[in-house]
Amino acid sequence: MRTLVSELTGLAGSTVTLFGWVHRVRDLGGVSFVLLRDRSGIGQLVFDAKPDVTPESVIRAVGVVSANEKAPGGVEVLVKNMEVMSAAALDLPFPVNQDPAKTSLESILDNRMISLRNPTILSIFRVQSTILRCFAEHLRGEGFTEIKTSKLIGTGTEGGTGLFAVEYFDSKVYLTQSPQIYKQALISSGLERVFEIGPAYRAEKHDTPRHINEFVSLDVEMAFIESEQDLMDLEVGILSAIFRGIRETNQRELDTCKATVPDPDACARIPRVSHDEAKEIVTKETGKKVYEINPEGERALCDWAMKTAGVEAAFVYAYPRKSRPFYTFPAENNRTKSFDLLFRGLEVTSGSIRINRYDMLLENLQSFDLKPEGLSDYLSIFKYGCPPHGGFAIGMERLTQKVLGLASVKEATLFPRDRKRTRP
Repeated sequence: MRTLVSELTGLAGSTVTLFGWVHRVRDLGGVSFVLLRDRSGIGQLVFDAKPDVTPESVIRAVGVVSANEKAPGGVEVLVKNMEVMSAAALDLPFPVNQDPAKTSLESILDNRMISLRNPTILSIFRVQSTILRCFAEHLRGEGFTEIKTSKLIGTGTEGGTGLFAVEYFDSKVYLTQSPQIYKQALISSGLERVFEIGPAYRAEKHDTPRHINEFVSLDVEMAFIESEQDLMDLEVGILSAIFRGIRETNQRELDTCKATVPDPDACARIPRVSHDEAKEIVTKETGKKVYEINPEGERALCDWAMKTAGVEAAFVYAYPRKSRPFYTFPAENNRTKSFDLLFRGLEVTSGSIRINRYDMLLENLQSFDLKPEGLSDYLSIFKYGCPPHGGFAIGMERLTQKVLGLASVKEATLFPRDRKRTRP
């Protein structure tokens, strides 16, 4: 029976069988140590002579557990028998057992198949897994139904820009920017509350630490709400559940990344300011007159929120119509019933109340110089009765990046896709 490294404590005197990867080999002459890595952590194996094994080889080791306060976890395994199940070549392209901070991001991504074995790098995606689990669990508890929608569309529903074209038999289709059309169809079907975890694509030629062209979107849509404040309330609950889950599940990973997670209860204190109020705050905080909330402004708002509310996040609502999609519900003074969530200096969420009336939607199309042709499927949702509703999307990689304090969103992406990178 297999024993995991994390289970060795308390088994002194027992014979165990371990499986894993050779993380490091240290030869001290009369005795050799092998650090063995499995999914639960790293443990120490002791050999009477240097074993014929290379770093990253996969082995099976049988031995007796012995107490040693200097060993990881306070125990080690005195090996009686070892089998090399898969030998690793000597020309390892990435230093798996070293601090990745000493290696460039380009090298990490160029060797992604191997760099993912590094415990620090892998810890990022253990935390990300918790984010996904807690997001879904919280929404199921609120009566939401999980959906999976197509990522190929015949025409753009958000203006037609920034789309990747794909050859589809004898025609051209596009990769979706979001599941917006499908979310709205499904809340109108009678499900009322839906969510989706799925890929989204933006053909934008960015080259910044905050942008990638393929990302995972955590999408939410719900019917019979009164304002965008209802959506913010929902997101507060989601964030509280995520932060609580990370604290309970991933303390080892947080320690590895030297990261901290906000107090789940502090999410209820996230300030909510209008776009105009936000500009005034940024002007005061930076000493610069601002007309748009740029990345510097996002950082300033989160710093202000930390000082005034004790939480590194802020909701900004009532954005101008020109900066929101055509289906966003308009408000007074050329504003919209929309919002963003800024967290630790970065926008991680965008959402809004949607237009649910057919006549209003047709009128808004004209305001955005869009034509109903090509949008017949989308428009049918509203022509035949659609409840008041709204929704939002959280960028999974951006949220992961900011939870762990990573320099680039690409670090929080298993296999990043940007304008230059399509491998591995």
